[in-house]
Amino acid sequence: MDSVLQVTVDGFKFENGSGSCCKPMNNLDESCFTCFDESESQSDSSSPTESKVCSDYLPVFKYINDMLMEEDLEDQPCMLVDSLALQAAEKSFYEVLQDQSPPTSDQISNDLEDGSLGNFSSITSLHQPTSDIIGSPEVVSEESTRRYHHRDDDLEGGRKSKLPAISTMDELAEKYEEVLLICQKNNHGEASPNKTKPAKGSSNRSKQQKSEQPVDMRDLLMQCAQAVASFDQSRAAEKLKEIREHSSIRGDATQRLGYHLAEALEARITGTMATPISATYSRTSMVDILKAYKGFVQACPTLRMCYFTANRTIYELASKATTLHIIDFGILYGFQLPCLIQALSNREGGPPLLRVTGIELPQSGFRPSERLEETGRRLKRFCDKFKVPFEYSFIAKNWEDITLDELVINSGETTVVNCILRLQYTPDETMSLNSPRDTVLKLFRDINPDLFVFAEINGTYNSPFFLTRFREALFHCSALFDMYEATLPEEDDCRTLVERELIVRDAMSVIACEGSERFARPETYKQWQVRILRAGFKPAKLNKEIIKHAKEIVKQRYHKDFVIDNDNHWMLQGWKGRVLYAVSCWKPAKKCL
Repeated sequence: MDSVLQVTVDGFKFENGSGSCCKPMNNLDESCFTCFDESESQSDSSSPTESKVCSDYLPVFKYINDMLMEEDLEDQPCMLVDSLALQAAEKSFYEVLQDQSPPTSDQISNDLEDGSLGNFSSITSLHQPTSDIIGSPEVVSEESTRRYHHRDDDLEGGRKSKLPAISTMDELAEKYEEVLLICQKNNHGEASPNKTKPAKGSSNRSKQQKSEQPVDMRDLLMQCAQAVASFDQSRAAEKLKEIREHSSIRGDATQRLGYHLAEALEARITGTMATPISATYSRTSMVDILKAYKGFVQACPTLRMCYFTANRTIYELASKATTLHIIDFGILYGFQLPCLIQALSNREGGPPLLRVTGIELPQSGFRPSERLEETGRRLKRFCDKFKVPFEYSFIAKNWEDITLDELVINSGETTVVNCILRLQYTPDETMSLNSPRDTVLKLFRDINPDLFVFAEINGTYNSPFFLTRFREALFHCSALFDMYEATLPEEDDCRTLVERELIVRDAMSVIACEGSERFARPETYKQWQVRILRAGFKPAKLNKEIIKHAKEIVKQRYHKDFVIDNDNHWMLQGWKGRVLYAVSCWKPAKKCL
């Protein structure tokens, strides 16, 4: 196996002796590199039994180690964050260029009569900046003020019967603008106009005793969200202050939950988070992402089980195929494929030709597909190690804009559409009359694959109403923070990074943003089932042995509170009874010839 792993890589030196450990000539942390002993290497090289195909995650760690040996990796941001940042910037430019006329007095009066102004969306669309390019908060507020004065002038000419309603709207809007101006002048974004300082004689002991008092963090967060939804700024500021006294970014699960959701609520009040991914965009490097990924999959089985289920099903489908074509929507770095590549290399009769079409959102810069091409080169090197014939093509484009003609599909090959945990970032019908999400699913059906493998977060926090959405996001995030509390060390930087990348970014989007700025729009697995059936697919039952083996892996290697169950053709993953992820396989309802 040593000969397989010892591949010439520019900029690195290989040590003599047994094993396959290598050290970089740059200054990367040596703790990133994992040495694999002889017993592990020998067990990998042996032909795996049918029940253990794709179950070993060691090939992925080898693949990550190869990535860590690449030069200039430290300066590269996360691919997904970079893509979402570009999407947010494009949408912001589009909104700026659009001719958005102010709402008429009839529309405002109808909103007041319907009670729809209890939601933040109608006012934040006027006051919240859509992009950093627009300018300072004062400019936005002045523009909003001019809009309201313009409506007052229009009213003087005629519609006297609706003056009381408009007057109420103006007073509410002016009060809201006044609070916004005060909030944006504070360094820490506190929403309280009167910041009282502690008395000189007050002692730290009283503060410590107050912070140690037990509190119901969920109840505090819900009270704060209710105040935000009803525009009660003073009460919202009071609750935010109380939450911060009992929360910490380095505390236990409840304290971390309070800290991050308070940040999201404050961002919604002040309108300072036009693009929530900017909070993580500049601080997260590729090296940090890879370190966190390795720690995460060793502590939590959720992502690993999604990949295992998909790979085993694909492997069984391609047991006699001469060419296997995987069209991977959301390929990112290709972490799913190393286990499948190793399994195909040990297939009886030899491996098939593996064709991969990697599809991703475009990256920022002059080469939107550069990172996608790098993924292809890494997969090619990995396939060469295991002597698996490999072809790679790629498309860097918004998924709803891709057409069937852009995909090269040859007759006689086994075709698989693969989409793991990424479709929630595609807009739904609330953003466009022709739902981009349904358009993408229709493209999957037009490909006419032999198999469609789908996995997604089981999320109920996609309501158009802020308070309902916040409540469901609170329950979902509580389960995730509790899961990481039980499986990852409290002081570990890996845990902080995992929480920021897998919880905080999406929570910021769901809580702080409305409209096109809210990029995370998850659905329950039953809602996804309706969409997929409507697109023209029928369910393909998962092999019972795959689910049985997944349960064995989780039981033997992970925390006892992780749960794997099945609901008809869905494999469900949960924590303490709450379903967090769902995996399923589908086939075209009517196979085209």
